[in-house]
Amino acid sequence: GFIRAQTIAYDDFIQLGGEQAAKEAGKARDEGKEYVVADGDVMLFKFNV
Repeated sequence: GFIRAQTIAYDDFIQLGGEQAAKEAGKARDEGKEYVVADGDVMLFKFNV
């Protein structure tokens, strides 16, 4: 099932040049199942089977 979603704002993702740079700049955050997705969120869903 669902574990969490790593979320980066689209503007940060583009400005910093991608996922790794956003992580290094501290712009990536982990969100749980209660998070309401915002327009422009770039998300990586983590789950187990």
